[in-house]
Amino acid sequence: METKPYTLPASFIDLLIDAVFAVDVDGRVLFASAACERIFGYTPQEMLGRVMFDMMVPQDRERTRQSVQQVMAGQPQLNFENRYIRKDGQIAYIMWSTRWSPPDQVRIGIARDVTQRKRAESKQAVLYAISEATSTAEDLPTLFQNIHQIIGTLLAVDNFTVALYDQESNKLSFPYHIDTMSETCIPVSALCEEVILNGQPLLLTSENMQDYLTEQQITVHNVPLCWLGVPLKSQNGTIGVLICKSYPGGTHYNEQDQELLQFVSTQIATAIERQQMQTRLQYMAQYDQLTTLPNRALLYDRLNVALLKARRERSHLSLLFLDLDKFKQVNDTLGHHVGDRLLQEVARRLKQCLRESDTVARVGGDEFVILLQPIPLPEHAALVKEKIRDALRPPISIDKHSLSIVPSIGIAHYPDHGDNEEQLLKYADQAMYAEKHGRPPQTLTAELGLTP
Repeated sequence: METKPYTLPASFIDLLIDAVFAVDVDGRVLFASAACERIFGYTPQEMLGRVMFDMMVPQDRERTRQSVQQVMAGQPQLNFENRYIRKDGQIAYIMWSTRWSPPDQVRIGIARDVTQRKRAESKQAVLYAISEATSTAEDLPTLFQNIHQIIGTLLAVDNFTVALYDQESNKLSFPYHIDTMSETCIPVSALCEEVILNGQPLLLTSENMQDYLTEQQITVHNVPLCWLGVPLKSQNGTIGVLICKSYPGGTHYNEQDQELLQFVSTQIATAIERQQMQTRLQYMAQYDQLTTLPNRALLYDRLNVALLKARRERSHLSLLFLDLDKFKQVNDTLGHHVGDRLLQEVARRLKQCLRESDTVARVGGDEFVILLQPIPLPEHAALVKEKIRDALRPPISIDKHSLSIVPSIGIAHYPDHGDNEEQLLKYADQAMYAEKHGRPPQTLTAELGLTP
């Protein structure tokens, strides 16, 4: 039996689950099938004349332009994926199959909505990415930047903030804040405090934003279209809030977006706590806990770098070795708590005497080392020495005790008094003891085996 050919009516295209588009060389829609309304929220009539790039998530535009160039060069694209902002402001993930029609000078594309699949895939990918970011980030700012980029694979987050809550001080800080409208006056702290207090997400949309602000008696300019805050919870409680904002013309966040952010928030909280712990451990390894000055290990690192630079540039640097005369008597007669506060005040005054490029470190009980680099002439170190004496001359008042501190200070110059860390520190230390006991520093040159 002969099969009769069947001509498919053009209206049958509207029965397809996928949407069919025809766009011109500028990306302007010339034809859209009925399915576009289900996928994009716009009727076919509303789509006509629209530029597809204007509907696209900004982060996907450049990649899509490159794909379009390949299609127009005669290379059909199959299963190309990008994201669009629907009429209701939601993000739709689209998989395209596209080819170019040279006679008609149009691109023909079939769009399939893969939002649900992409969201499921993205959630798992995000968990893995956060875990990897935790292990590779060198510090908290880098971690926050990485988290912003990772969250951006789930949601449109041009405006993103990380707020951290310190339970001991009961204070909020905002170590990471990206906002495209810097003039926004919405009280972020108040909203974060509500999220932290209730331990629940807060989603403000175009439907409830103004009512909320009115209820809270808040008047602001540049009111966001949406504000989404999700608590960062860990075993130690709520440690902060993740915040996403969008302005008119941007993304409309909904409860599904809130669930996505909640899904990853616990792992983000764990990542932040882990990085905070690493930062604290690194700080403890490099800084003196009492005075917050660099310790001996960090001083050696900085001195090593300074010496490498000085050798390369044939420049000078100086070390000042300082200790406090009769400090032991303060501890013995007034107690260690007074001695500790005295050291803290000495550290504060020493820092005020130095430049940003200099380093003052606590290397022992009442011993401090100051690295001056670069220094034009050795004579300048003597000026710093006198500046320090002047800074320590005024009495220090602690618990109604007026304490007068006299320092002994030895100086070593590179390259005159040594070519490495050990030689310079030894010379400065001996020079300090020589001053303390009234010996002329010139005798050190022979004692330490240095050529005058």
